[in-house]
Amino acid sequence: MTTATQETPWYFRPTTILIAGCLVAIINFGVRSTFGLFTLPISTAHQWPRETYSFAIALQNLMWGIGTPLAGMLADRYGSARVLMAGAVLYAVGVFGMNYSDSGPMMDFTAGLLVGLGIALSSFSIVMAALGRLVPPEKRSWAFGLATASGSMGQALFIWPVGQIVSNSGWNAGLVALAVSALVIIPLSVPLLVQNTSKSAHAKGETSLPMGQAVAEAFGHRSYLLLVAGFFVCGFQLAFITVHFPPYLAEHGISKEIAWAAMLLIGLCNVVGAYTSGIIGGRGVKRIPLSAIYLARAALYTLFILLPISTTTTLLFAAAIGLLWLSTVPLTMGLVTVMFGTRYMATLYGFVFLSHQIGSFLGVWLGGRLYDYYGSYDPVWWMSVALGVFAGIVHLPIREHRAQAFAAV
Repeated sequence: MTTATQETPWYFRPTTILIAGCLVAIINFGVRSTFGLFTLPISTAHQWPRETYSFAIALQNLMWGIGTPLAGMLADRYGSARVLMAGAVLYAVGVFGMNYSDSGPMMDFTAGLLVGLGIALSSFSIVMAALGRLVPPEKRSWAFGLATASGSMGQALFIWPVGQIVSNSGWNAGLVALAVSALVIIPLSVPLLVQNTSKSAHAKGETSLPMGQAVAEAFGHRSYLLLVAGFFVCGFQLAFITVHFPPYLAEHGISKEIAWAAMLLIGLCNVVGAYTSGIIGGRGVKRIPLSAIYLARAALYTLFILLPISTTTTLLFAAAIGLLWLSTVPLTMGLVTVMFGTRYMATLYGFVFLSHQIGSFLGVWLGGRLYDYYGSYDPVWWMSVALGVFAGIVHLPIREHRAQAFAAV
């Protein structure tokens, strides 16, 4: 008699799929986290003003947001593995093409359009959708936390070696190394081929609604709209700090070394916070800890603005905000699965994430625009505080049960 273990190849077993998914998240996050290392060398090499390269990376973030719902639809229709593989190719071609982008429009096309779409198609949201179908409901939040923490680890793992390559061998070599790294996503996606859904019936207990109707039903669901609004705040807050925190510290007399250490500390604490959030979300309601995260961010921002800026307060703030950095993600995706199930999870989370990226765009843009106007980042810090309070309140009315239209059929 043949056992179930013998019938299932090792590369299609749940443990293998989980490990492969986490490695995909590490590479996806890791590669994109290094683009700041290329700002100065690429701008110097082409004698560009700083804004030329910066605009391409801003466009990249916007395309990442726009592409995420599309990637989710494709993953829900054709399977996560195929989408991840296509994303890896776009990612690698875009990064490699940056070597030959000697004009602003070309850099916008490669670093902006191609890389942005590549990130979307190979992102952790596609991985988490695959994991959500793999694990039982009581473990989904944990799996989402693990995948998010893995992506955070990618930021820590890629920065130093890529920096060394750029310093010792030049920025062109660094981009080639990143392009090759992106292609590694392709073999890592093979275990997820077992979940391709293009020719399969919908899973037991999941909706039989066609995709278009499912999306329309979700956008008519009050709790989903509240979740979309709340995730906008997350994008605004994090993108503002990512881009404007170092210059804010510099104008308050904090050295570059301390600023770098603060950003690294955010990434390391993010691993702990994201994983812990996944565990907490798996033990009970998700809207309460999600609301608490946003209110805690608002409190931290307020304290940091009002207290004297020093090395100690900078590092303490970085560690604390790092714990809250991506801890919203497992809880947010967990709420999507609670309300709508797993069949269209990638699609529906994709629209939530688009809201996040619109917030990111505004957080970065307003940070620079209002600084130029007022000569201070304080207006955007206080906007972040107000938005944190708003998000803390807006999550509380969310109803954590399956939407009627998505009930099992």
